Amino acid sequence: MIVAAGSLLLSLIMVLSREIVHSALYFAGVLIGISLLYFLMGAFYVGIIQILIYVGAVVVLILFGIMLTRRSILLG
Repeated sequence: MIVAAGSLLLSLIMVLSREIVHSALYFAGVLIGISLLYFLMGAFYVGIIQILIYVGAVVVLILFGIMLTRRSILLG
């Protein structure tokens, strides 16, 4: 219950955050919370895959995309 509430809180903070890098880091926290929920349900393989693929690859890809984009393009 605490893990689900933490994931929900992180997802709300992610959406309301003004900095895109902070949103990506909150997104990583949400995905880690989801993997913890998988662990608590007994689906260990799915939890490990969640961490390896989504947190390890997708969030890093998003952060690289943000870091390689010029700030002036992001501001409009």
